Amino acid sequence: MLQQMSNSSSISHFLLLPLADTWQLQLLHFCLFLAISLAALLANGLIISAVACGHHLHTPMFFFLLNLALSDLGCICTTVPKAMHNSLWETRIICYPGCAAQVFFFLVFMSTEYFLLTIMCYDRYVSICKPLHYGTLLGSRACAHMAAAAWASGFLNALLHTANTFSLPLCQGNVLGQFYVVAQSRGCLAATPKLP
Repeated sequence: MLQQMSNSSSISHFLLLPLADTWQLQLLHFCLFLAISLAALLANGLIISAVACGHHLHTPMFFFLLNLALSDLGCICTTVPKAMHNSLWETRIICYPGCAAQVFFFLVFMSTEYFLLTIMCYDRYVSICKPLHYGTLLGSRACAHMAAAAWASGFLNALLHTANTFSLPLCQGNVLGQFYVVAQSRGCLAATPKLP
């Protein structure tokens, strides 16, 4: 018998399933997440500091690369710390507003990365196909406007997707996998947990 689930507004928290069943594998996941996130933080930090400090790197390509490194840092800092925390400690609960905020910020940074990559493709197109017009088409004001448009578009895209996702009723309860797939199908927030 199919039981009607309550609206998402009555859910106060989500239960995140562990990535592994044994403590040793959870510890391994924590160490892998720590190593990968530290490497990404170091690499993106080096890119940001090199572009900010090197005056010869103040070109449109490196300006967009700096923005791309900032959005990559945001993606890493949005999801990985909670996954590392859950791998090391026995807390598996994330509050409903915390989950919505995590989805929102992850979508902001991921959408901004896509828009920045598109702008970087345009930068390369102009530099190759229209080298004489490069300075006029991609001046500092135009680059600032394009970067601001990428961040604003990422924010708007994330706001619309998050509002739409969390306004739908839940159809599988409040149990989610650590890295879950949210699918908007048949009017419900469908997560794909790995139930035993």
